[in-house]
Amino acid sequence: MLSKNQIKLITALQQKKYRQSHRLFFAEGVKVISELLQSAFELDQLFETEPLFESVPSNKKVSISESELKKISVLSTPNNCLAVFKMPVESPMLQNGLIVALDDIRDPGNLGTILRLCDWFGIEQLVCSNETVDVFNPKVVQATMGSLARVAVHYVDLEQFLSQTKLPVFGTFMDGKNIYSEALPSEGIIVLGNEANGISPAIEKKVSHKIAIPRFGKLQQTESLNVATAAAIVLSEFRRS
Repeated sequence: MLSKNQIKLITALQQKKYRQSHRLFFAEGVKVISELLQSAFELDQLFETEPLFESVPSNKKVSISESELKKISVLSTPNNCLAVFKMPVESPMLQNGLIVALDDIRDPGNLGTILRLCDWFGIEQLVCSNETVDVFNPKVVQATMGSLARVAVHYVDLEQFLSQTKLPVFGTFMDGKNIYSEALPSEGIIVLGNEANGISPAIEKKVSHKIAIPRFGKLQQTESLNVATAAAIVLSEFRRS
């Protein structure tokens, strides 16, 4: 049975200010919840329409109906479970290896996909500008498909962060050097820009190496790649090198 207070809380967690004040976020679906349960994330409460997670203590589980799940779900077709987790204490940032930095990424699906790509390519640190969409946004959490459990995400003043780093800073630009012919290092920061405007002028000044994914189409009319698609190509090339 779902109480009015529980409905009110979970509905409120759809907004960033309430997630931050309560230090809670939620995830939906067996896949995502299973991944988070196996990680360092601490479960606050699990809501399920059928017995799904035997390892979760009974005092942490609430059995609800499908109609009750619809009241708290953000999915157009709700799954069979929703779990509320506590936000972790942010761990210190390690400036080694490859780091992905996001300059004002606004689309939740893009952030979730980029986080999955970081997980796939073994990128352990993802740095986001303060303007980038919240990683605990329900749509972002859903799009990560559990990779949120394995990639450390940090929100920073990106311009200041890049000013202080000792690592080489790579940025994706239309007029950059062909990524397929560049010698790419095993350590560095890869900056990806906003969906509509690319990397901002202030951040561009901090980029030491401009790279580009060349166009092969005959007409050369495609303006740009989706930022998550570009991230996949760039990370693949860095790992291949």
